[in-house]
Amino acid sequence: MNELYTFAVELTFWLLIAFSIITWALILIKGVQNILASNRNRRFTRAFWSATDLNAAAALENHQGSAAQVAQVGFRTLRSADSSYGLDLEHSWDRQDLLERHLRQQIQKERRSLESGLAVLASIGTTAPFVGLFGTVFGIIEALTAITSNSSASIEVVAGPIGHALVATGFGIAVAIPSVLAYNYFLRRLKLIAADLDDFATDFVTLVQKAGFRIKPTAITTKLPSRNSENNTGTDKSTEVFA
Repeated sequence: MNELYTFAVELTFWLLIAFSIITWALILIKGVQNILASNRNRRFTRAFWSATDLNAAAALENHQGSAAQVAQVGFRTLRSADSSYGLDLEHSWDRQDLLERHLRQQIQKERRSLESGLAVLASIGTTAPFVGLFGTVFGIIEALTAITSNSSASIEVVAGPIGHALVATGFGIAVAIPSVLAYNYFLRRLKLIAADLDDFATDFVTLVQKAGFRIKPTAITTKLPSRNSENNTGTDKSTEVFA
């Protein structure tokens, strides 16, 4: 029976070690993710508001980050509405409603990406103390069993095993504290980034509204073969194709 109690205590410690490794790995990953997201959004919004007009802003396709993704979805929605308006149910919406719908969906998508891993941190922060307490219970049972077998209840006999059993509870609390702190911090960062995206989407809709919910097509110069190209006697002609 003592072997079972010992196994339960050891299992508790290994489980808490695994929780600790997962916690610090998530803290590192989420920290890098939040730093990159903030820097990318800052660079894109600076470039966006420095653009001369909406067409120049639409050409900012080399930027990354959640704000850039929201803007690109907005521009794609406007181009799609111009070319497919009324052809299907998706494009039968009012232009403003269609734009706001797609922007809202993209913001939710970016939010879900930033939320990844937070549920794990919350779960570890909630359960780690109880896992440690679970190990402590079995440790105390093992200690009391050992005390009974020694037929002695002196402080020297009791203090050692009981103190050893309480280590599991302390370990569980030590694992839970950074997990809870990290969860609260990253949740706060998530709310700030989501609020910034909402503000950016609102400003984007306002700008596009002034332009009549339309952006000018981009002229792309391409070369088309002449009619006599089959005989290799003609010359190529340049024409402009609007995308």
